Amino acid sequence: MHLKCQRRVNLRVVKLTKMDQKIYFYNTATRKKEEFKPINDGKVGIYSCGPTVYWNQHLGNMYAYLFADVLVRTLKYFNYEVKFVMNLTDVGHLTSDSDSGEDKMEKGAKREGLSVWEVAKKYEKQFFESEQLLNINRPDVVCPATGYINEQIELLKLIEKNGFTYKISDGIYFDTGKFSDYARFANLKLDEIIDTDRDEVSKEKKNRSDFALWKFSPQDGTKRQMEWDSPWGVGFPGWHLECTAMSVKNLGDTFDIHTGGIDHIPVHHTNEIAQGYGAFGHQTANYWIHNAWVTGKGGTKMSKSLGNVFTAQELVEMGINPLAYRYLFLTTNYRKGMEFSLESLKIAQVAYDKLKKMVGEFPDGGKIDENYQKIFMELIANDLAMPEVVALVWKLTKDENVGTGDKKATLLDFDKVLGLNLGEKIVVKEIPQEINDLAQKRAEAKASKDWAEADRLRNEINKMGYTVEDSVNNFKIRSIDK
Repeated sequence: MHLKCQRRVNLRVVKLTKMDQKIYFYNTATRKKEEFKPINDGKVGIYSCGPTVYWNQHLGNMYAYLFADVLVRTLKYFNYEVKFVMNLTDVGHLTSDSDSGEDKMEKGAKREGLSVWEVAKKYEKQFFESEQLLNINRPDVVCPATGYINEQIELLKLIEKNGFTYKISDGIYFDTGKFSDYARFANLKLDEIIDTDRDEVSKEKKNRSDFALWKFSPQDGTKRQMEWDSPWGVGFPGWHLECTAMSVKNLGDTFDIHTGGIDHIPVHHTNEIAQGYGAFGHQTANYWIHNAWVTGKGGTKMSKSLGNVFTAQELVEMGINPLAYRYLFLTTNYRKGMEFSLESLKIAQVAYDKLKKMVGEFPDGGKIDENYQKIFMELIANDLAMPEVVALVWKLTKDENVGTGDKKATLLDFDKVLGLNLGEKIVVKEIPQEINDLAQKRAEAKASKDWAEADRLRNEINKMGYTVEDSVNNFKIRSIDK
């Protein structure tokens, strides 16, 4: 009798790890969503264009940094080791992107009667305070342009050596005519570019799209506060040069991801790509990921004159938790941008407060619900689908099949990416009688239409750490540091 041999096969379920999750991002360079494949397994290098520190960064500006923060948090959630680099532009950014006008830093110094260096420090501080209020983690490396002048000079030498530069009366320029793919990244129509340089400079340029790599100091005897010696003469670097120099210095001449706003695509990032080819023969970043704009209500431009521009610090003064703005950001798709209004922000604060209160009331000791976590991972891995994540969060809070302890554990896990500080204790402060009395006096001043006195009392209340929110027939007092 022939005995058929039988082999027992041990079947076991292989549980996928976070690193097994495929991640997809929309790459501006290819105009399509692509699977993210880092250069080095388990490691990611990211460079983000930071602020020009000549003025306050308002909520519209901060949208880009919220996006970059969620991107970094997502990659870390999937257990990638991330090196995140961001610049601070403190020299070389002219009032026109096409190399004309006044240096924004010099203009800021004249406006405030301060030195350029003092202006840079003032608004650098404001920017990082804004990041802190919005719970944006500071990058691993922060690069001020003035701290990398030697690196910028060395990069320019390399571009020059490879034959991509020429000299005219006001500086050293990149010859875009020698880079055949210059227009490809932004789908530019070069014959339609409007040159806004001074007439005499425009006539000297070989191509309208050529851009400054090094600008000479004024020849009329005017001395800039920021200028350096170079092989080409005393002057300062062009705005575009700094980002290529600093990203390459910290991440190598090929790195994974470069982020920025969509306004960077046609000029700044197009010129960065040209510099990469001029120096190294290839673009420096593999994935270029851009966030859209924040506009005012109805798509209007955000501006002080229209009264729709606020800083994170001003939100605090109004008694609005800046994390409500972060919540509002999460309800939007980063590639579509957002219409902003105080009304929408106040609605977001109500939702955020409700969510945080709910999480605070859930008991500790639960475990992460694997089904919800799986959906969460799929969503954030799909080009940061944050509006769908917010919908998932609320679905979880209402799911009667998941225990409240498990809900809390799962939501706190999600919050590693959301950054809403959902696990932070809510401290309810008793309103001092002195504040109540001032608020009542303010209400009486308003009733008497003594607006100046009402404003004075409101400011006094704000200085003491509280704010008053008016309703139709009453008012509510909030602690500003809530």
